[in-house]
Amino acid sequence: MTRIIPHYIGGKAIIEEAQPLWITNPASGKNIALLYCGNEQLIDKAIQHAVLAQSDWANMPAIKRAKVLRAFVSLLEEKENELAEIVTLEHGKTIADAKASIQRGIEVAAYHCDIQHQLQGTYSHHVSQQVDTTTFYQPLGICAGIAPFNFPVMVPLWMMIPAIACGNAFILKPSEKTPSASIKLIEWLEESGLPPGIAQCIQGDAKTVQYLLNRSEIQAFTAVGSTKAAQHIYTEACGSGKRAATFGGAKNHAIVMPDANLAHAADSIISAAYGSAGQRCMALAAVIAVGELTAEQLMPLLIERIQRIKVGPGHIPGVDLGPVISLAQLAFLKDAIQKGVDEGATLLTDGRLINLAQLEDGFFIGPSLFDNVTPNMSIYQKELFGPVLSILRMNSLEEAMACMNQHPYGNGAVIFTQHGYDAQQFIDKAQAGMIGINIPIPVPIVSHPFGGWKQSSFGSSPMHGLGSIYFYTRQKSVTTTWPQEPSHLNFDMPHH
Repeated sequence: MTRIIPHYIGGKAIIEEAQPLWITNPASGKNIALLYCGNEQLIDKAIQHAVLAQSDWANMPAIKRAKVLRAFVSLLEEKENELAEIVTLEHGKTIADAKASIQRGIEVAAYHCDIQHQLQGTYSHHVSQQVDTTTFYQPLGICAGIAPFNFPVMVPLWMMIPAIACGNAFILKPSEKTPSASIKLIEWLEESGLPPGIAQCIQGDAKTVQYLLNRSEIQAFTAVGSTKAAQHIYTEACGSGKRAATFGGAKNHAIVMPDANLAHAADSIISAAYGSAGQRCMALAAVIAVGELTAEQLMPLLIERIQRIKVGPGHIPGVDLGPVISLAQLAFLKDAIQKGVDEGATLLTDGRLINLAQLEDGFFIGPSLFDNVTPNMSIYQKELFGPVLSILRMNSLEEAMACMNQHPYGNGAVIFTQHGYDAQQFIDKAQAGMIGINIPIPVPIVSHPFGGWKQSSFGSSPMHGLGSIYFYTRQKSVTTTWPQEPSHLNFDMPHH
């Protein structure tokens, strides 16, 4: 019997037959479940429930909302194994990687358990004669988020938790490729005390997203996906007066200097390039080795580590690299690798040649490593979103940074060096939102902002930290006096 993944609306799992989409286990290539795309009528129901529930939730003291979040965090910790198995089944990443990403989501939920302090406003006494000013934060109302396939727990938590902590209702549209975990998250939120209608889930595709964008009741949109999708959602949302912050593609760079600890750099590069089969917006995709000697010394270290990578289904202990998400993505990567060869790059390890015994039905491709890549090649210019690493060779830090900074993406950038001055030059001049110094994946702690530059991000609001609080609230400033004597007419601009 086919398992059907429901929507979750108004405190209930709902199945309404509409356009069907199959969910595939990428490790086996087999269909494992079915969902029906949400239509306008279903979104009407979700909006109605959100409107009814949100005002009471907004008026609940923040410290009581925090109590719900604390219970939810405890439940997530208990359910980590169950969540990880769902993620691995639908995405393909290893159980260990799934658990690590879940923990990153739990960190955000735990951070917002302090929501009563994060919403604390400011007060200025006697800004003028007998006049005081207070500024505080109020929720927007109903918000929506579009989550990507590659982090089916972490990113929904990054979107949803700060929104509901601030007193909003939230409608989540998970990826149609990895939809099941979102249902669990909302069920467990309600089990932790969240009122029905505050967090809801609509399954669907791009049409479902457009239906949500068309709704005037939704005040804010956030999304993670391809640059094309992120830009479209941002433009559509802003064009109809909604607040929006969307996050797109990436081509994260690492510069390796001649003085770098090359063993550390090699371990870091291999982990960041091939972890999660390269299906991370923070994956390392391009390494610029400064100086021919650096490249010649680094290359055998990389190859030796690649040869130890175990490819296979993510639920098997010891596997390092699982499948990519779909047959279409597998075909795209194979074509991209061939194009890299045709353009003149040196293919040192070819992921197309892995032994597919017992893996022939899954969407598996091994780690690929290109040397002698140049900036004009397609494997460098495009986001491949797979286990393909490009090595470029340049003569100086200045040349390497000029190349990196001209790239249209600017999510993360890292440098491997022991030289403080070079590191500081990199920090000051790198055109990316998240910087690592001898750190391969520079995702900051949750109290610091997460977000890229250039075509990696649209809008000025990052995820994480107080940036999420400001995104999901409106500021209101109140200036007050209590006159004891009659006032007089004054046509001048107020000043202090």
